[in-house]
Amino acid sequence: MEIKTETSKNLYRVPELLAPAGNFECLKAAFEYGADAVYFAAKNYGLRAFADNFDFGEIDIAVKYAHKLKKKAYVTMNVFAHNGDFEELDEHIRFLSDVGVDAVIVSDPGILSCIIGAKPGFDIHLSTQANTTNWRSAAFWHSLGVKRIILSRELSLDEIGYISENTPKSLEIECFVHGSMCVAYSGRCALSNYLTDRDANRGECAQPCRWNYHLSEENRPGEFMPIMEDERGTYILNSKDLCMIKHIKPLIKAGISSFKIEGRMKGVYYVASVVRAYRHELDVYAHDPEKYCFSESTFTELEKVSHRSYTTGFYFGPPGSEAQVYESSSYIRSYDFVGLVLAYNSNDKMMLVEQRNNFAVGDELEIVSPKSICLNQYTVKEMYDDSLNPINVAPHAQQKLYLPLPFEVPHFSILRKKPKCCIN
Repeated sequence: MEIKTETSKNLYRVPELLAPAGNFECLKAAFEYGADAVYFAAKNYGLRAFADNFDFGEIDIAVKYAHKLKKKAYVTMNVFAHNGDFEELDEHIRFLSDVGVDAVIVSDPGILSCIIGAKPGFDIHLSTQANTTNWRSAAFWHSLGVKRIILSRELSLDEIGYISENTPKSLEIECFVHGSMCVAYSGRCALSNYLTDRDANRGECAQPCRWNYHLSEENRPGEFMPIMEDERGTYILNSKDLCMIKHIKPLIKAGISSFKIEGRMKGVYYVASVVRAYRHELDVYAHDPEKYCFSESTFTELEKVSHRSYTTGFYFGPPGSEAQVYESSSYIRSYDFVGLVLAYNSNDKMMLVEQRNNFAVGDELEIVSPKSICLNQYTVKEMYDDSLNPINVAPHAQQKLYLPLPFEVPHFSILRKKPKCCIN
């Protein structure tokens, strides 16, 4: 079923870059660093109940903020609904439509039917939770009014290309290109519900796939045997993180309309850094698609974000044992996010910074800018508190402080440093 994509109609089209927004700060960071659209949840009906999420007033503000920048805002409603979930659903739908949400993301056919009934014409995106894996299913959902299909993660590039080529041009295709992977097919996992009474399919996943497991034999209570020959046990369900930054061109050729970054539980540093990397590669591609060549320095930037080892998932065929992390469920963290630039005073040549992790005079920092892929190296030689008193260390969470800097940096620039454990 190989698709000849060299002459595909998709060759020169640059896809949307879609970023997660677990809170308003992440939403702003996503747009500052180059996202075309964001997705987030209201307090109800989304699959990330432990993200900050947005109440109705915050959704209104977020949508206005996005539209002022000529960007888009999508709201997730992708729970698997129970009977009680429909009591306030029509009101919820009407509110989202009235404030101008660009699309809603759903997985449940009952919710889909309510949206069509309450607000005909409201743009609907079908969640990956619906595990669409073939062109006939995609065409079926499109016939019901779905504008975009977020395809199952368990598809290869050839399969995605086939779906794109055999469905109407009016149907958009969205795929995850970066972020955490779920051990269960399209995220349909019952482990969390079974072990902790927190339903992953209603937004409360406890991520038991990342836990440390041993075997126990019925007649030997209290005797725990490692599943692998490792005294720490095993992480048999713990997937690596998806990263497709090196494969921009084949993703585009396969007909993907929107590149989706996973991470509504992640912080502003993750969102900004990952969006910045993909934005850079997409912009380079757009400048000259025929001569586009991936820059390894961009991948290096993604290695500086807290992550598990990277994998390409199912894009090049079913992954084997190399897609799992058996030794640990912990993240690789080579840099700490220590500050967010709130403003720069060109007269005093000082930047106002909000502290995010402890740093001090003498520390070597990197400045990550939303306007450039280049980095600025910076040594902290002096710092001042918000009353301009000299200090030697910034130990208090989110304290405001001033740092002298001879050159201007944009608002929302990020300061980071290597943890002591990573300094040679």
